[in-house]
Amino acid sequence: MRGPRMDHLRLGIADPDITFPDVLLNQRDTTPSVTNTQAVPISNPTIAPYNTGLNGVNQPNNMLFTDILWWTLGGLGMIILVVRIGQLAWAKLRLVSAMNLKGRQQNFWKIRQWSWMPSLKRSLIYAPLWKKRHNREIQLSSAVNMGTLPSRLQAVVLSVYLGSNIAYMFVLDWQQKNKYALCAEIRGRSGTLSVVNMIPLIIFAGRNNPLIGLLNISFDTYNLLHRWMGRMSVFEVLVHFIAWAVVQVADDGWEGVKHKIVYDRFIGSGTVGVVAMFVILVLSPSPVRHAFYESFLNTHIILALVAFICTWIHCVSATVHGGLPQIPWVLAIFVLWGAERFARVIRLAYANRSSRGYTTATVEPMPGDACRVTMHLPRHIAVKPGQHAYLRFAGLQPWENHPFSIAWFEHKYSPSTLPLYSRSSSTEEKSPPGTKPISTTVSFIIGAHTGFTRQLYNSARSSPLGALTLRAAFEGPYAGHHSFDSYGHVVLFAGATGITHQLSYIRHLINGCNNRTAATRRITLVWIVRDHEVLEWIHPYMEQILCLPSRQEILRIKIFVTRPKTAMSLNVLSTSGTVQKLPGRPNVVTLLAKEQDEQMGAMVVSVCGPGGLGDDVRGAVRGLQGQGTVVDFVEESFTW
Repeated sequence: MRGPRMDHLRLGIADPDITFPDVLLNQRDTTPSVTNTQAVPISNPTIAPYNTGLNGVNQPNNMLFTDILWWTLGGLGMIILVVRIGQLAWAKLRLVSAMNLKGRQQNFWKIRQWSWMPSLKRSLIYAPLWKKRHNREIQLSSAVNMGTLPSRLQAVVLSVYLGSNIAYMFVLDWQQKNKYALCAEIRGRSGTLSVVNMIPLIIFAGRNNPLIGLLNISFDTYNLLHRWMGRMSVFEVLVHFIAWAVVQVADDGWEGVKHKIVYDRFIGSGTVGVVAMFVILVLSPSPVRHAFYESFLNTHIILALVAFICTWIHCVSATVHGGLPQIPWVLAIFVLWGAERFARVIRLAYANRSSRGYTTATVEPMPGDACRVTMHLPRHIAVKPGQHAYLRFAGLQPWENHPFSIAWFEHKYSPSTLPLYSRSSSTEEKSPPGTKPISTTVSFIIGAHTGFTRQLYNSARSSPLGALTLRAAFEGPYAGHHSFDSYGHVVLFAGATGITHQLSYIRHLINGCNNRTAATRRITLVWIVRDHEVLEWIHPYMEQILCLPSRQEILRIKIFVTRPKTAMSLNVLSTSGTVQKLPGRPNVVTLLAKEQDEQMGAMVVSVCGPGGLGDDVRGAVRGLQGQGTVVDFVEESFTW
């Protein structure tokens, strides 16, 4: 209820429309009198209530919009989960019905799909934001580049989420004539939304995020959502701070603001948290991240922890009885963060220590500024195609860990438990009958760029033994949620070290074809490299693949050399003609059109490599939609 309007000149109030609660009018006569020789600052009763606590905060609406935001996220997750279950059921049905059929007998699955699906893939699911650019970085100069653009589907999701945040923040009582009460309402709303966004922000940042496998959404996509949610959370916390500062300055001037920040734990902790989040925002642009990634990552984690701790102190030290209502959310943030970190520790401890010792790594320098790293794990670790792991090396910045795709893995068995006929089968994916693997060897190809990877390459190169052996740690494996087993036709594009991701599928699919556990009857590998000397990277693995049964009927390999150091001509590297080395770059559109003409069953096209290659393949796959056959697209990328 509003009090009667008073003479604004007598009260010393600039705005005659400002009103204030009756309780403050009743208190004005109890204000101690002062002499003319002593000036005691008295807070303006129309301002002071709105610079702290929940005064002026519309808490019911705050909770309403919080619930709407949660239901929006939950509803989106349920929709994706239903689609995911449908995809799994469809793929399982396709696998069961096609795994015993020859390639030309899979015509039903070659053409069977909803009539609207090709246009949906072309216009939304596989479409870049604008014309073609998606993962190709925007080059500002020879040394500086900016990040990638979201896809069209990602942009729709981000627009809905970010737009709803802004809308919820400014659904206010704009009829309120007291601008300081309006600031209090903005302060409450923006602070609430900022803390709410911190919860999915933490979930999406974790490499152990259970939603990755559950919803079949890559960590790269969650990383994109994490960045944009973080920007929104910082924007909201800045609005929160500014809304408080406007009222505080009007009430007690800038000296009052300084006094509150220095001596009031509630305000001081909030200010430190705001500063920490603002610094994160300043350091987050892509050119800064790319130039100083390792320093950025460590600083990012420390500042985020500071922000969370300050948010906790800010909530519990409020003058409101029992603290601010956001306390349970802050507790959830700490629980989620701690659980994800604990999961990492458990993975590290389990994979790298057993009664047989510790993990060691052999690092071999390779042509083309790369290393072949073979990690000898002391226990058996299950590995699936398309997975990656985070690696650490003793003596080489062991506090840092970096993700790399698993190129090859072999399980080893105890010689005493292996029958004589199967002792040569210790490198197969499947265990010999009646045996259990006791350890696993995992291999990676790591290109030398800057920082950690360059230091690793230089250390291996300078080793007098020709290779470097050192203690290491393996964390993973992660991802691997894309299965190609139900596709009759698989086309794999790789650029440079992107071959590691694609190589892991080839052996699995050929063995699956031979064992009738996969529908795959044709695999085409297209590898683009700068010089033919880099073929040494995968030489030992490719030798094993070329010796697999039925390999000549299933696998076609095309190697394109873009910058050969010596003149080269067309080379056929196998007597069967299934392995070719070609000069220049591939015409992706022509190559995929040929694959579609010879398509066996449903076809999937996968790409792993530079962003430009990914965009070329994505564009070509979009062009194949609506041609009467099923063509799916999977891109493996890690944009940071």
